Amino acid sequence: MAITASMVKELRETTGAGMMDAKKALTENDGDMEAAVDWLRTKGLAKAAKKSGRTAAEGLVAVKVDGGHGVAVEVNSETDFVGKNAEFQSMVSGIADVALTVSDVEALKEADMGGKPVATVITDSIAKIGENMSVRRMSSIEGDTVVSYVHNAAAPGMGKIGVLVAMKGGDEAFGKQVAMHIAAVNPASLSEDDLDPAVVEKEKQVQMDIARESGKPEQVIEKMIVGRMKKYMSEVTLLNQSFVVNPDHTVGEAAKEAGAEITGFVRLEVGEGIEVVKEDFAAEVAKAAKG
Repeated sequence: MAITASMVKELRETTGAGMMDAKKALTENDGDMEAAVDWLRTKGLAKAAKKSGRTAAEGLVAVKVDGGHGVAVEVNSETDFVGKNAEFQSMVSGIADVALTVSDVEALKEADMGGKPVATVITDSIAKIGENMSVRRMSSIEGDTVVSYVHNAAAPGMGKIGVLVAMKGGDEAFGKQVAMHIAAVNPASLSEDDLDPAVVEKEKQVQMDIARESGKPEQVIEKMIVGRMKKYMSEVTLLNQSFVVNPDHTVGEAAKEAGAEITGFVRLEVGEGIEVVKEDFAAEVAKAAKG
C-alpha cells in the first residue's frame, strides 16, 4: 500500500512520533493506522498517544503588536502549573511571533517555527512536558494604533486574558484604559451595528414576553421594550458601556473626550467555552470497592 504524506501527518499528530518513525511504522504495517500506532508503542516511540485525548483548558493567551497590526493567541495546557513553566512560556511567545505573519489559526499550525511546523512544535512539547496542549484560537486586528493589555500576567505579553484595542487618534494611555475595561467587562461587540441581528431579536422577544406577563396593553409594552433594549445595548456593546475608569461617562463619550475613535477590539480568555469534566476519584474508588 502506498504511504501518503497525509497518512504520515495523521500518525504523527496521534502519537507524537517523528516523521521517519511514523513513515516506517506505516510501511511496516502496510498502511494500517491502528497497527502502526501499536508498532510505535512497542518501540517506545508513541510519545503523546495517551495525552492527546485529555482536556486542555488551562494555559496562556499571548499578545503581540507590530505597528498597526496585533495578534492574540491562546495556547492551552492541562494544568495551570504548566502555564508557569518557562519553557512553555517561551514556546507560546514564539508561536505568537509566528502568528503575526499568518491570517488564521489553521495557517498558524502549519507555519514554520524554528524549522518545524507549529503543530509539530506543540507535539514535541507534549512529549517533553507530559501534558496535552493545543493552539486553540488566534485573533488579529488592524488599526492606526493598536494597544495591548494582559490581565493576570504570567510573563511579559502573556496571561489569562489578552486584549487588543485598535484606535484612530488618542494615545496609548487611553488605549490601555479601554483594554483594561474590556478585560474586566467583556463586551459582546463594539457597537449595536456589530451585534448579531439574531441575538438582538432574541433578546427583544424575551423582553416582550416578560413585559406581556405584566398584562399591560401592547402600545405600552412597545414603549417599555425601547427602554429595555437601550439598557441591554448599554450592557453588551463597548461604546455604550459605562466606562470603568469614569462611570459617569460611556466608553464612547470617554473616547470622544480623549480625541480617539475606537475601531475594534479583540479579547481572548484562557479556557473560555471549554467544558471541563471534574472527575471524582474518591467516588470511583468507593464504587469499585462495593463491587
